Amino acid sequence: MTNRRQMIEKTLDPKDWEEMRAIGHLMMDDMIDYLKDIKDKPVWKPIPEETKNFFMEDLPEHGMNAKDIYTQFKTHILPYNKGNIHPRFWAWVQGTGTPMGVFGDFLASAMNPNVTIGEQSAMYVDQEVVNWCKQMMHFPESASGILLSGGSMANTTALIVARNHMIAFSRKEGMQGLALKPVMYCSTETHSCIAKTSEVIGIGTEGLRKISVNADYTINLESLEQTIRDDISKGYNPFCLVGNAGTVNTGAIDDLKALKLLCKKYDLWFHIDGAFGALAKLTDQYKEKLKPIEEADSVAFDLHKWMYMPYEVGCVLIKNKEAHRNAFSFAPNYLMSHDQGLASGPDSLNNFGIELSRGFKALKVWMSIKEQGIKKYTEQIEKNIQQAASLTDFVNQNNTLELLAPTSLNIVCFRFISSHKTKEELNQLNKNIVMKLQVSGIASPSSTILSGNYAIRVAITNHRSITSDFDLLINETIKLGHSLL
Repeated sequence: MTNRRQMIEKTLDPKDWEEMRAIGHLMMDDMIDYLKDIKDKPVWKPIPEETKNFFMEDLPEHGMNAKDIYTQFKTHILPYNKGNIHPRFWAWVQGTGTPMGVFGDFLASAMNPNVTIGEQSAMYVDQEVVNWCKQMMHFPESASGILLSGGSMANTTALIVARNHMIAFSRKEGMQGLALKPVMYCSTETHSCIAKTSEVIGIGTEGLRKISVNADYTINLESLEQTIRDDISKGYNPFCLVGNAGTVNTGAIDDLKALKLLCKKYDLWFHIDGAFGALAKLTDQYKEKLKPIEEADSVAFDLHKWMYMPYEVGCVLIKNKEAHRNAFSFAPNYLMSHDQGLASGPDSLNNFGIELSRGFKALKVWMSIKEQGIKKYTEQIEKNIQQAASLTDFVNQNNTLELLAPTSLNIVCFRFISSHKTKEELNQLNKNIVMKLQVSGIASPSSTILSGNYAIRVAITNHRSITSDFDLLINETIKLGHSLL
């Protein structure tokens, strides 16, 4: 081997493993302390210009000491996070995370598997978590499912399957081979990702019929059926209906039973966007109202929302496994399976979704559910629902506050009111209240517009929130409202 080229064989591993171990212990200790004391910190802090400018540096040519990098993290990153781990974060519908979930992500990153193919433990963990999701939704064992980044990808995956299965769609010819224009249906309150998906699957936003809603923000059934009939008479091809198990604005739950009957009547694929609300099916209060999920062709939901898992992990379940696989299966030579060895094992997950590269997101779910048990998660969801009901009662009992939508699930929409202000002035006043609550670090509600009114929107998917947190929110809202009059 005299002709072997001379190489400097370095790795990216540390020169001093003990030094790295010490830094790792420091990070873990600091983060445990951070989580333990999070309630005593501001929910959110404005990012100073100094920190924004810090992130304008050029691409580093040479490395620096790991401890110095960690110091930069503590100085410029940690203090200015979104704040959704804080007990008074209720902006949007974003989960809180848990310490065990943190550990799960750490262990998954250390293993660093690509969870798509192969005889490896991660594939079986992923498979078990999907089976647990089926049990939560009372889907049959024969159903299929896959863990994804979140609700958007879960909805997109389901609607690709719906398109391919319900219309004369050829994966070779695509939309060019269709004689009739396909259309699908949702309400005006359905999440915007469904509109994005209509573009992705090739029907365009004009192929998505957005149906008006009732006073409680649920889909108007009469308008829906009339639109379906009109489309059929005009030569369109209706193929899918999306029902909401908790809209993002108000938490409204469509009449899922009625929607299922319409799907049966007109031969439509019934998909449910249950991004957060589907998990309320675990509770006694909502299990009957959400029971029609069991009759759906597919359902999408997020474990990083109302299961409090660290980002990111969503799930889609599809009742017809064959239809699911047929929509995505595509096996190049280098991904051939074998009877033995690394290339054996469960069916490759790239046969059930768009992604080929997938991280080990199932581990944090597996470890967290193992630690707490599904009963405790159910109790936390019930707690959040009760907190929303109590907050609603407080709003209704106070003559300076006004409820702007019926409270469903865990979302409360209200505003500060004054008889001396016009509608436009009240909108600006409540906008200022929200901004001051956030900038002060007191609390982080979000906002929405309901019937032209600016609403302070409190979305409770937070296991750390307690009664005193909501008392503070209300008291500070009223105080700010009066000070801004």
